[in-house]
Amino acid sequence: MYQMPDGTKLFVVDGHTHLWDARAENLRNRYGQTFIDVFWASHNGLTPAGQRWPRDRFLHYGVENAGRDLFVDGHVDKAIMMPTYLFEFYTNGFNTTEQCAALKAAFPDKVILAGRIDPRDGEAGLDQLEADHARWGFRSVKMYTAEWKGDSHGYSLRDDSVPIYLDKCRALGIDIIHVHKGPTIHPLSIDAFDVRDIDDVATSFPDLTFVVDHCGIPRIDDFCWIAAQEPNVYGGLSVVQGFVHMRPRYFASMMADLLFFVGPDRLLFGSDYGIHSPKWLVEGFAAFQFDDETAREAGTELTLDVKAKILGLNAARLYGIDVPAECYQPASAETVREAAE
Repeated sequence: MYQMPDGTKLFVVDGHTHLWDARAENLRNRYGQTFIDVFWASHNGLTPAGQRWPRDRFLHYGVENAGRDLFVDGHVDKAIMMPTYLFEFYTNGFNTTEQCAALKAAFPDKVILAGRIDPRDGEAGLDQLEADHARWGFRSVKMYTAEWKGDSHGYSLRDDSVPIYLDKCRALGIDIIHVHKGPTIHPLSIDAFDVRDIDDVATSFPDLTFVVDHCGIPRIDDFCWIAAQEPNVYGGLSVVQGFVHMRPRYFASMMADLLFFVGPDRLLFGSDYGIHSPKWLVEGFAAFQFDDETAREAGTELTLDVKAKILGLNAARLYGIDVPAECYQPASAETVREAAE
Protein backbone atom coordinates (compact mmCIF):
# COMPACT_ATOMS: atom_id res chain seq x y z
CA MET A 1 0.00 0.00 0.00
CA TYR A 2 1.04 3.60 -0.39
CA GLN A 3 1.15 5.96 2.57
CA MET A 4 0.41 9.59 1.78
CA PRO A 5 2.44 12.33 3.51
CA ASP A 6 -0.44 12.84 5.96
CA GLY A 7 -0.43 9.15 6.89
CA THR A 8 -3.44 8.11 4.78
CA LYS A 9 -2.93 4.60 3.40
CA LEU A 10 -4.04 3.78 -0.15
CA PHE A 11 -4.63 0.23 -1.36
CA VAL A 12 -2.76 -0.43 -4.62
CA VAL A 13 -3.62 -2.98 -7.29
CA ASP A 14 -1.27 -3.00 -10.28
CA GLY A 15 -3.64 -4.06 -13.03
CA HIS A 16 -1.06 -4.72 -15.74
CA THR A 17 2.20 -6.56 -15.03
CA HIS A 18 4.42 -9.08 -16.82
CA LEU A 19 7.33 -11.45 -16.27
CA TRP A 20 9.07 -11.64 -19.63
CA ASP A 21 12.16 -13.21 -21.17
CA ALA A 22 13.72 -11.21 -24.00
CA ARG A 23 17.27 -12.55 -23.63
CA ALA A 24 19.24 -13.25 -26.79
CA GLU A 25 18.94 -17.02 -26.35
CA ASN A 26 15.15 -16.74 -26.46
CA LEU A 27 14.97 -14.61 -29.62
CA ARG A 28 13.47 -16.48 -32.55
CA ASN A 29 14.14 -13.79 -35.15
CA ARG A 30 14.86 -10.09 -35.62
CA TYR A 31 11.29 -9.18 -34.71
CA GLY A 32 11.83 -10.35 -31.16
CA GLN A 33 14.71 -7.89 -30.99
CA THR A 34 12.80 -4.94 -32.41
CA PHE A 35 9.80 -5.68 -30.17
CA ILE A 36 11.82 -5.44 -26.97
CA ASP A 37 13.74 -2.45 -28.34
CA VAL A 38 10.46 -0.49 -28.45
CA PHE A 39 9.84 -1.35 -24.79
CA TRP A 40 13.41 -0.38 -23.92
CA ALA A 41 12.98 3.01 -25.62
CA SER A 42 9.81 3.63 -23.61
CA HIS A 43 11.56 2.67 -20.38
CA ASN A 44 14.42 5.08 -21.02
CA GLY A 45 12.29 7.85 -22.47
CA LEU A 46 9.70 8.07 -19.69
CA THR A 47 11.37 6.74 -16.54
CA PRO A 48 12.82 9.37 -14.18
CA ALA A 49 16.58 9.54 -13.85
CA GLY A 50 17.75 7.25 -11.08
CA GLN A 51 14.91 4.78 -11.70
CA ARG A 52 16.20 3.34 -14.99
CA TRP A 53 17.56 -0.19 -15.19
CA PRO A 54 20.60 -1.67 -16.91
CA ARG A 55 19.59 -3.29 -20.21
CA ASP A 56 20.46 -6.85 -19.09
CA ARG A 57 18.11 -6.51 -16.13
CA PHE A 58 15.40 -5.14 -18.41
CA LEU A 59 15.63 -8.12 -20.77
CA HIS A 60 15.03 -10.62 -17.97
CA TYR A 61 14.44 -9.36 -14.44
CA GLY A 62 13.13 -12.62 -12.98
CA VAL A 63 11.00 -13.53 -9.98
CA GLU A 64 13.21 -12.12 -7.23
CA ASN A 65 13.57 -8.68 -8.84
CA ALA A 66 9.89 -8.57 -9.75
CA GLY A 67 8.85 -9.35 -6.19
CA ARG A 68 11.03 -6.55 -4.84
CA ASP A 69 10.02 -4.02 -7.52
CA LEU A 70 6.32 -4.67 -7.07
CA PHE A 71 5.71 -5.63 -3.46
CA VAL A 72 8.62 -4.09 -1.53
CA ASP A 73 9.61 -0.91 -3.36
CA GLY A 74 6.54 -0.43 -5.53
CA HIS A 75 3.74 -0.08 -2.93
CA VAL A 76 1.71 -2.83 -4.69
CA ASP A 77 -0.68 -4.97 -2.64
CA LYS A 78 -1.90 -7.11 -5.56
CA ALA A 79 -0.50 -7.52 -9.08
CA ILE A 80 -2.47 -8.83 -12.04
CA MET A 81 -0.23 -10.72 -14.46
CA MET A 82 -1.03 -10.28 -18.16
CA PRO A 83 0.40 -12.94 -20.52
CA THR A 84 1.65 -12.02 -24.00
CA TYR A 85 2.80 -15.13 -25.84
CA LEU A 86 4.50 -13.96 -29.08
CA PHE A 87 5.79 -17.39 -30.07
CA GLU A 88 6.37 -16.02 -33.58
CA PHE A 89 9.14 -13.82 -32.12
CA TYR A 90 10.42 -15.76 -29.08
CA THR A 91 11.34 -19.44 -28.98
CA ASN A 92 9.82 -20.13 -25.55
CA GLY A 93 7.34 -17.28 -25.67
CA PHE A 94 7.79 -13.73 -24.43
CA ASN A 95 5.55 -13.68 -21.35
CA THR A 96 3.42 -16.81 -21.16
CA THR A 97 0.96 -17.82 -18.46
CA GLU A 98 3.46 -20.49 -17.45
CA GLN A 99 6.20 -17.88 -17.05
CA CYS A 100 3.92 -15.55 -15.09
CA ALA A 101 2.89 -18.44 -12.86
CA ALA A 102 6.41 -18.47 -11.41
CA LEU A 103 5.66 -15.16 -9.71
CA LYS A 104 2.30 -16.52 -8.55
CA ALA A 105 4.08 -19.49 -6.99
CA ALA A 106 6.49 -17.18 -5.16
CA PHE A 107 3.79 -14.73 -3.99
CA PRO A 108 0.51 -16.67 -4.04
CA ASP A 109 -1.41 -14.13 -1.96
CA LYS A 110 -0.23 -11.13 -3.95
CA VAL A 111 -0.43 -12.26 -7.58
CA ILE A 112 -3.58 -12.67 -9.66
CA LEU A 113 -2.88 -14.70 -12.76
CA ALA A 114 -4.81 -13.97 -15.94
CA GLY A 115 -5.20 -16.50 -18.72
CA ARG A 116 -4.88 -15.94 -22.43
CA ILE A 117 -7.16 -16.59 -25.39
CA ASP A 118 -6.66 -16.26 -29.14
CA PRO A 119 -9.76 -17.14 -31.21
CA ARG A 120 -7.53 -18.16 -34.13
CA ASP A 121 -6.55 -21.26 -32.11
CA GLY A 122 -9.89 -22.93 -32.84
CA GLU A 123 -11.03 -25.98 -30.88
CA ALA A 124 -7.53 -26.65 -29.59
CA GLY A 125 -7.51 -23.21 -27.99
CA LEU A 126 -10.81 -23.83 -26.25
CA ASP A 127 -9.47 -27.08 -24.84
CA GLN A 128 -6.28 -25.33 -23.73
CA LEU A 129 -8.26 -22.60 -21.97
CA GLU A 130 -10.27 -25.21 -20.10
CA ALA A 131 -7.11 -27.07 -19.06
CA ASP A 132 -5.33 -23.87 -18.01
CA HIS A 133 -8.36 -22.72 -16.05
CA ALA A 134 -8.53 -26.08 -14.25
CA ARG A 135 -4.87 -25.68 -13.32
CA TRP A 136 -4.77 -22.02 -12.30
CA GLY A 137 -8.36 -20.88 -11.75
CA PHE A 138 -8.60 -17.69 -13.78
CA ARG A 139 -10.93 -14.81 -13.08
CA SER A 140 -9.79 -12.98 -16.22
CA VAL A 141 -8.14 -13.56 -19.58
CA LYS A 142 -6.05 -11.43 -21.91
CA MET A 143 -6.66 -10.92 -25.65
CA TYR A 144 -3.84 -9.50 -27.79
CA THR A 145 -5.46 -8.70 -31.13
CA ALA A 146 -2.25 -7.67 -32.92
CA GLU A 147 -0.28 -10.83 -32.14
CA TRP A 148 1.12 -12.63 -35.17
CA LYS A 149 0.13 -16.23 -35.79
CA GLY A 150 1.49 -17.84 -38.95
CA ASP A 151 0.34 -15.76 -41.90
CA SER A 152 -2.12 -13.81 -39.75
CA HIS A 153 -0.91 -10.47 -38.44
CA GLY A 154 -3.84 -9.86 -36.13
CA TYR A 155 -7.56 -10.30 -35.71
CA SER A 156 -10.66 -8.29 -34.83
CA LEU A 157 -13.14 -8.75 -32.01
CA ARG A 158 -15.75 -8.69 -34.78
CA ASP A 159 -14.47 -12.03 -36.14
CA ASP A 160 -16.97 -14.90 -36.03
CA SER A 161 -14.69 -16.98 -33.80
CA VAL A 162 -14.62 -14.44 -30.96
CA PRO A 163 -18.12 -15.06 -29.51
CA ILE A 164 -17.34 -18.78 -29.28
CA TYR A 165 -14.39 -17.99 -27.00
CA LEU A 166 -16.32 -15.46 -24.96
CA ASP A 167 -19.12 -17.97 -24.47
CA LYS A 168 -16.49 -20.44 -23.24
CA CYS A 169 -15.14 -17.86 -20.78
CA ARG A 170 -18.66 -17.23 -19.54
CA ALA A 171 -19.26 -20.97 -19.05
CA LEU A 172 -16.04 -21.27 -17.03
CA GLY A 173 -16.92 -18.30 -14.81
CA ILE A 174 -14.29 -16.05 -16.38
CA ASP A 175 -16.07 -12.71 -16.57
CA ILE A 176 -13.25 -10.15 -17.00
CA ILE A 177 -11.74 -9.81 -20.48
CA HIS A 178 -8.59 -7.69 -20.79
CA VAL A 179 -7.99 -6.51 -24.35
CA HIS A 180 -4.69 -4.92 -25.38
CA LYS A 181 -5.48 -1.77 -27.34
CA GLY A 182 -2.49 0.52 -27.26
CA PRO A 183 0.38 1.98 -29.27
CA THR A 184 1.85 -0.04 -32.09
CA ILE A 185 4.99 -2.03 -31.32
CA HIS A 186 7.28 -2.96 -34.18
CA PRO A 187 6.56 -5.09 -36.20
CA LEU A 188 2.89 -5.27 -35.12
CA SER A 189 0.18 -3.49 -37.10
CA ILE A 190 -1.45 -0.42 -35.57
CA ASP A 191 -4.71 -1.34 -37.34
CA ALA A 192 -4.89 -4.58 -35.35
CA PHE A 193 -4.99 -2.47 -32.17
CA ASP A 194 -8.02 -0.48 -33.37
CA VAL A 195 -10.27 0.00 -30.33
CA ARG A 196 -13.56 0.34 -32.21
CA ASP A 197 -14.29 -3.41 -32.20
CA ILE A 198 -14.79 -3.19 -28.40
CA ASP A 199 -18.18 -1.66 -29.06
CA ASP A 200 -19.54 -4.85 -30.67
CA VAL A 201 -18.52 -7.33 -27.98
CA ALA A 202 -19.43 -5.04 -25.09
CA THR A 203 -22.96 -4.72 -26.45
CA SER A 204 -23.28 -8.45 -27.22
CA PHE A 205 -21.90 -9.61 -23.85
CA PRO A 206 -23.28 -7.21 -21.23
CA ASP A 207 -22.54 -9.67 -18.41
CA LEU A 208 -18.80 -9.60 -19.16
CA THR A 209 -16.46 -6.76 -18.22
CA PHE A 210 -14.04 -5.59 -20.90
CA VAL A 211 -10.92 -3.85 -19.63
CA VAL A 212 -9.32 -1.96 -22.50
CA ASP A 213 -5.68 -1.96 -21.49
CA HIS A 214 -3.88 1.26 -22.42
CA CYS A 215 -7.25 2.95 -23.09
CA GLY A 216 -6.80 2.63 -26.83
CA ILE A 217 -3.86 5.06 -27.06
CA PRO A 218 -3.39 6.73 -29.52
CA ARG A 219 -7.13 6.35 -30.24
CA ILE A 220 -8.14 7.60 -26.81
CA ASP A 221 -11.03 9.64 -28.22
CA ASP A 222 -12.57 6.50 -29.71
CA PHE A 223 -12.17 4.70 -26.40
CA CYS A 224 -13.77 7.52 -24.41
CA TRP A 225 -16.83 7.69 -26.64
CA ILE A 226 -17.27 3.90 -26.59
CA ALA A 227 -16.79 3.56 -22.82
CA ALA A 228 -19.15 6.45 -22.17
CA GLN A 229 -22.04 4.41 -23.60
CA GLU A 230 -20.92 0.88 -22.67
CA PRO A 231 -21.10 0.50 -18.86
CA ASN A 232 -19.20 -2.80 -18.93
CA VAL A 233 -16.10 -1.21 -20.50
CA TYR A 234 -13.25 -0.18 -18.19
CA GLY A 235 -9.97 1.57 -18.94
CA GLY A 236 -6.62 0.14 -17.93
CA LEU A 237 -4.25 3.07 -17.43
CA SER A 238 -0.94 1.36 -18.18
CA VAL A 239 0.95 3.44 -20.79
CA VAL A 240 -1.30 6.42 -19.95
CA GLN A 241 0.26 6.70 -16.49
CA GLY A 242 3.75 6.34 -17.91
CA PHE A 243 3.57 9.99 -19.00
CA VAL A 244 2.99 11.38 -15.49
CA HIS A 245 6.65 12.38 -15.05
CA MET A 246 8.06 13.37 -18.45
CA ARG A 247 4.88 14.71 -20.08
CA PRO A 248 2.67 15.99 -17.24
CA ARG A 249 0.51 18.26 -19.43
CA TYR A 250 -0.15 15.41 -21.86
CA PHE A 251 -0.95 13.12 -18.95
CA ALA A 252 -3.32 15.69 -17.47
CA SER A 253 -5.08 16.10 -20.81
CA MET A 254 -5.63 12.35 -21.18
CA MET A 255 -6.82 11.96 -17.60
CA ALA A 256 -9.22 14.89 -18.01
CA ASP A 257 -10.80 13.21 -21.04
CA LEU A 258 -11.03 9.86 -19.29
CA LEU A 259 -12.57 11.29 -16.14
CA PHE A 260 -15.06 13.40 -18.07
CA PHE A 261 -16.29 10.62 -20.36
CA VAL A 262 -15.72 7.46 -18.30
CA GLY A 263 -15.60 8.72 -14.71
CA PRO A 264 -13.43 7.68 -11.76
CA ASP A 265 -15.12 4.32 -11.08
CA ARG A 266 -14.02 2.46 -14.24
CA LEU A 267 -10.33 3.33 -14.47
CA LEU A 268 -7.63 0.93 -13.22
CA PHE A 269 -4.04 1.71 -12.31
CA GLY A 270 -1.40 -0.20 -14.24
CA SER A 271 2.38 0.15 -14.42
CA ASP A 272 3.05 -2.05 -17.47
CA TYR A 273 5.82 -3.59 -15.35
CA GLY A 274 8.60 -4.24 -16.33
CA ILE A 275 8.50 -1.39 -18.87
CA HIS A 276 8.08 0.78 -15.78
CA SER A 277 8.24 0.09 -12.07
CA PRO A 278 5.14 1.00 -10.06
CA LYS A 279 7.10 2.91 -7.40
CA TRP A 280 7.47 6.20 -9.25
CA LEU A 281 4.11 5.85 -11.00
CA VAL A 282 2.19 5.40 -7.73
CA GLU A 283 4.08 8.21 -6.04
CA GLY A 284 3.73 10.51 -9.04
CA PHE A 285 0.01 9.92 -9.44
CA ALA A 286 -0.68 10.26 -5.72
CA ALA A 287 0.98 13.70 -5.78
CA PHE A 288 -0.45 14.85 -9.13
CA GLN A 289 -2.99 17.67 -9.28
CA PHE A 290 -4.91 19.30 -12.10
CA ASP A 291 -4.67 23.03 -12.65
CA ASP A 292 -8.00 24.86 -12.44
CA GLU A 293 -8.68 24.80 -16.18
CA THR A 294 -7.96 21.07 -16.50
CA ALA A 295 -10.17 20.32 -13.49
CA ARG A 296 -13.01 22.18 -15.21
CA GLU A 297 -12.40 20.13 -18.36
CA ALA A 298 -12.39 16.89 -16.36
CA GLY A 299 -15.43 17.83 -14.30
CA THR A 300 -13.53 16.91 -11.13
CA GLU A 301 -10.38 17.58 -9.16
CA LEU A 302 -7.97 14.71 -8.61
CA THR A 303 -9.33 14.24 -5.12
CA LEU A 304 -8.25 11.62 -2.61
CA ASP A 305 -11.42 9.69 -3.45
CA VAL A 306 -10.56 9.66 -7.17
CA LYS A 307 -6.97 8.60 -6.57
CA ALA A 308 -7.93 5.85 -4.11
CA LYS A 309 -10.44 4.41 -6.58
CA ILE A 310 -8.01 4.41 -9.50
CA LEU A 311 -4.98 3.12 -7.58
CA GLY A 312 -6.74 0.08 -6.18
CA LEU A 313 -10.34 0.24 -5.06
CA ASN A 314 -11.85 -0.10 -8.54
CA ALA A 315 -9.81 -3.21 -9.28
CA ALA A 316 -10.59 -4.59 -5.82
CA ARG A 317 -14.31 -4.22 -6.49
CA LEU A 318 -14.01 -5.74 -9.97
CA TYR A 319 -11.93 -8.73 -8.85
CA GLY A 320 -13.55 -9.24 -5.45
CA ILE A 321 -10.40 -8.38 -3.49
CA ASP A 322 -10.71 -7.63 0.23
CA VAL A 323 -9.36 -4.20 1.16
CA PRO A 324 -7.67 -3.93 4.58
CA ALA A 325 -9.59 -1.82 7.09
CA GLU A 326 -6.57 0.45 7.56
CA CYS A 327 -6.75 1.61 3.94
CA TYR A 328 -8.71 4.68 2.93
CA GLN A 329 -12.09 4.20 1.31
CA PRO A 330 -14.49 6.96 0.21
CA ALA A 331 -17.55 7.42 2.36
CA SER A 332 -20.66 5.87 0.85
CA ALA A 333 -23.55 8.10 -0.16
CA GLU A 334 -25.56 6.60 2.71
CA THR A 335 -22.84 7.48 5.24
CA VAL A 336 -22.65 11.03 3.93
CA ARG A 337 -26.41 11.38 4.14
CA GLU A 338 -26.47 10.04 7.72
CA ALA A 339 -23.72 12.45 8.74
CA ALA A 340 -25.66 15.36 7.26
CA GLU A 341 -28.77 14.37 9.22
